[in-house]
Amino acid sequence: MRTALTVLGIAIGVASVVTVANISQCGTNAVTGEMDGLGLNGLFITKSDQSQNATLNSDDLKIIRRVSQVESTTPVMTANTQVTVRNIQTKAILWGIDCNADNIISIQSVYGRLLNKRDISTEANVCLVDEAFSKKIYSRDNIVGKKISLVCGGIMQEFTVVGVIKTGTGLLQNVIGNYIPTFVYVPYTTVQAMNKRNDFDEIAVKLRSNTESDNIGNLILSRLNLAKGTSDAFVSNNLAKQKEGLLYILDIVTLILSAVGAVSLLVASLSIMTMMLVSVNERTREIGIKKALGATRSAILMEFLFEAVLISLIGCVIGIAVGTAISWAVSEYFHTVLTIRSDIMLISITFALLTGTVFSVYPAYLASRMKPVDALRQE
Repeated sequence: MRTALTVLGIAIGVASVVTVANISQCGTNAVTGEMDGLGLNGLFITKSDQSQNATLNSDDLKIIRRVSQVESTTPVMTANTQVTVRNIQTKAILWGIDCNADNIISIQSVYGRLLNKRDISTEANVCLVDEAFSKKIYSRDNIVGKKISLVCGGIMQEFTVVGVIKTGTGLLQNVIGNYIPTFVYVPYTTVQAMNKRNDFDEIAVKLRSNTESDNIGNLILSRLNLAKGTSDAFVSNNLAKQKEGLLYILDIVTLILSAVGAVSLLVASLSIMTMMLVSVNERTREIGIKKALGATRSAILMEFLFEAVLISLIGCVIGIAVGTAISWAVSEYFHTVLTIRSDIMLISITFALLTGTVFSVYPAYLASRMKPVDALRQE
């Protein structure tokens, strides 16, 4: 029973470390996917708060596209709006985008189509919605052809759904879906026409790979300011840097939680020492008989060390199996792809075996130092 409880303690410690590492990695991958899906892997050029008269227009778009390190750009119009469908009202964020926006914000069509050049040129009242919105309103994914009403330019306008896009990894929707506003995508020209504007709120920029985003952002700003005859009319939001900062925080949280699991693993290893000390006392007669028959100190020492290592190894195997099973269950619940942290598994196994061996040295040493006569007399 003592051995079983010791194995259980080690298994719990290993399982906690493995579970935390795997789930944290799944969460990191899912959050990265969500941010990339929202376009958080490039630059957003906007006018600065100090500049009241500066605007972004098609000429500025051409200037940015002439930068050799820029792979793709798209004008963006954003506004808070209200969506009305089947007498159901919900808050939404209206995105006015170009037909090439899917190259930057990773819009993936599930049903229907994406926005095309004709939609942009004719200022069509068409829109894209995501799967989460479709299921919320119609309890099904495909709602292509349905009509929804949006407040645009202060007036309620009717739009036709021409495409349903993938929500993303689904992690944020599953965890805090009630607090995430609905995203509705329409042609940016439609938003401009309804608001009687010819400028953009922002310009989203996707850079080529292996490009220093900060330097390119400063280069774009200098060219825009030179064309406008200003000095600080625009700002560049490096969303890739913000993503890196968030991922760094997630890594720190994972490290802290793994350290907590490592403490429980250390406590479980201490229980090996306690169990081995009790075992030495209970097996005094056995040790005396073995030594009387010619067993050497090293043989007795290795016997007890082997038992401790075997107990640690069994606990590690059980802990890895349980931790992986829990990680799989959590990833299935949140609809994320399970990522196995083999490096953390190896570290936890090494730590458990090392501490189990170290803490069993003293009891094994006591057993090997027993004299046969004294051992038999104590029994």
